[in-house]
Formats: sequence, structure tokens, C-alpha cells
Amino acid sequence: MTASFTSPLAEAMSEDLLARFLRYVRIDTQSRPDRERSPSTPGQLDLSRLLVEELHELGIADAELDEHGYVYATLPATVADAPTIGLIAHVDTSADAPGTGVAPLVHRAYDGGVIGLPREGTRLDPAVMPRLADMVGHDLVTSSGDTLLGADDKAGVAAIMAAVRHLATHPELPRPTLRIAFTPDEEIGHGATLFDIPRFGARCAYTVDGSRRGELQDESFSAIEVRVHVKGVGIHPGYATGKMVSALRVAAQMVAELPSDRLTPETASGREGFIHPTLFSGTAERAEVRWIVRDFDEGLLQSHVELLREVTDRVAGRHPGAEVEFEAIRQYRNMRAYLEDDPDVVTAAEEAIRAEGIEPLRAPIRGGTDGSRLSEMGLPTPNIFDGGYEYHSVREFASLQDMAASAAVIVRLAEAWTRR
Repeated sequence: MTASFTSPLAEAMSEDLLARFLRYVRIDTQSRPDRERSPSTPGQLDLSRLLVEELHELGIADAELDEHGYVYATLPATVADAPTIGLIAHVDTSADAPGTGVAPLVHRAYDGGVIGLPREGTRLDPAVMPRLADMVGHDLVTSSGDTLLGADDKAGVAAIMAAVRHLATHPELPRPTLRIAFTPDEEIGHGATLFDIPRFGARCAYTVDGSRRGELQDESFSAIEVRVHVKGVGIHPGYATGKMVSALRVAAQMVAELPSDRLTPETASGREGFIHPTLFSGTAERAEVRWIVRDFDEGLLQSHVELLREVTDRVAGRHPGAEVEFEAIRQYRNMRAYLEDDPDVVTAAEEAIRAEGIEPLRAPIRGGTDGSRLSEMGLPTPNIFDGGYEYHSVREFASLQDMAASAAVIVRLAEAWTRR
């Protein structure tokens, strides 16, 4: 039996939303970490151009793609004197799993059992994926098993587009001026880098980049990336006695000497941070290791960086002849520090979620969004759910009922701001 939607409004938008989502996920938009331009990959432009075309079809004449790969558009107000509000989602997908050749599958009225996908033996098993237990009766979308799905964040893109279409075709509904933006390269930390806040012109904004139905997030990790470059002494290994200093071996010891029973993604939860190696490469002569360092508390974040620096120095000291460069790069800050000064932004989202018959789920993001950087840059931007799950993996799936609830919350959010 198919699960009911949260409201007639959500159900009315569901099939348009599903068609858009299936269209968007087939476009390969994976971003590339070492980007040389914006966006980092041409596939992101393919989706962004499609979104501009679809916005034009909805009568939004000013929809445009700028020189950096950002889509900007305006849906005019039907209520005078209401503040301008922004809606934001990102078009790129993660490089943590294959993203080429996404072939989405729709599983109507999920029965609660194991979903066996046709490729690579991938299984969605509620015994190891507890969130599936909440999805009985939902219409689920998955990949075919050998790629990610791309719900992060094409579920958010589709929810915004479906909501904008509904509002554009129902001018009797109250709404403020809505500014819409779709950003590139969020997954590599650059979604807000070239975002033009003055051009966007919004009083505040909302990223639609969460997961579980009802999520409303006004707190995120603070984030630093650490890059360690090791220069060793290379020589033919057959004649290396007393001469070689292997950069790879030095780098491997740095990784091995970090704690394994704490401060790792595998052991951390709740408000605990971590130090996570994301890249290990090189030769005996030169090597590089990259870590992402995360915590909600700025002081603890810095202590994690210092621990990493201490380990790096200690290991390097055991290898005379090795040269080590340690680089810490600020990525984003906890958005809470900025949103606390403007509580009405979060309150309006709570009202909209409750208006859809959902109790808001307030929990910090164990990650970041464009909103983390945008809030720091002066545009208060909390995050709301989009109905996708198991992000960055071949087990990723989305619930049509939850995506439709997200679109309905966007419509109700527009109304909420007309009362302010």
C-alpha cells in the first residue's frame, strides 16, 4: 500500500517533482576536487543550462547562467512590502562514488524488504540501513547499484523547481519576491566562493540540502583542510641502504600514528569532531596526504589541527633528510554563530514545516552546506530537508513522499514570509 503524502499540496506537486528529479540525476555533474575553473567540470553546466531553460518556460524571464556557473532567477512577489527571500541548492554531486551513467529506478510502494539492485550486487537492506524501516509504502528512487543516485543535492534542486512551478502557476498564493540560485562545486567546498550576495539581493536564504523529513539545521561543523607535503630522498631501491628516505613511508607513519579509537568518522557521533584522511598519494621521493578536520566547537577544531601538526612533526623528526610542509586551509565556520543573531530566519522555517503537518527536527549538520559559508559572508542561510538518504554512496535513495513534503514546505515558507 502506497504511503500517503503529508498534504494535498505535496501530492499535487509530486509527479512533476519526480519527472524533474529523474531528468536531473541522469546528467553527470560530479565536481573535481582540484578545480582549475568554476565550475570544476563541464557536466554541471549541462544541468545549469537545462534549469535556466525550464525557468524560462515557467515565465521567469531573468533566469540566467553567469560566467562562474551559477544560476540566478527571480519569482516576483504577489504581496507588497514583504522581504526578498532566497532558495538555494547545488547542482554538483560527490566524487565519493561513481557518478557517470546514473540509471534511476523507481520502486513504488516499498514493501519493507531488501531491495536488490541489478548492478554490482548492491543491496538496500533495512537490517543495516535503519532509515529504510521508516519508508514502508513510500515510492523510492535508487540508482541501478553501480553509481550514486545524486539526490545530494538534485532532490533539493527538484524540490525548489517543483515549488517554483506551483507558485508561478498559482498567482493567488501569497509570496514575497523569491530569489533562486543553483550553485556549482558545493561538494568540494566552493559552492559559495563566487556567489554574488549583493546581486542575489535577499534578506536571507535557505539551502534545500538536508535529508530526513522535517530536518531544519542552523548549526554545522566548522571545517579546516590540512595538506602535508613530504619530500624524501629517492634512489634505486637496490642501492638505497643508508641513503633513501621514503616520502611514502613517512606519510604512512603520519596517518598510522593518529588515534584510531577516537577522532575518526567511524568512532565519532553527535557533537564529536574528527580528523579524516581523504587523499594519500606520491612516490618514494614526494608524497602528499590531505585530511579534513571537523568540529562544532572552534577551540576543539584548533586542538585537532594542533594534534595533527604534533604527529607530523614527531614523525618527520624520526627521518632526517625528509622535508615536510604543513598547510592548514580554512573551509567554513559553524553557521550557528551567525544565525543566532537573526532568529526570525529559523522561526519562519519552523512555522512552514509545522504548517505542512511535520514536527521540525532540530539537529546540527555533521557536515557543511553552502549556507555555512554564505552565513559567514553575511547572508543568513539555514538548511532544510530534501528527502534523500545514504548520500555519497551507491546505496543512495530518495523518497518521493519526502521530496514532495520538502517542496510543500518551500511553498509554505513563502507564505510565512509574507506575514513578516
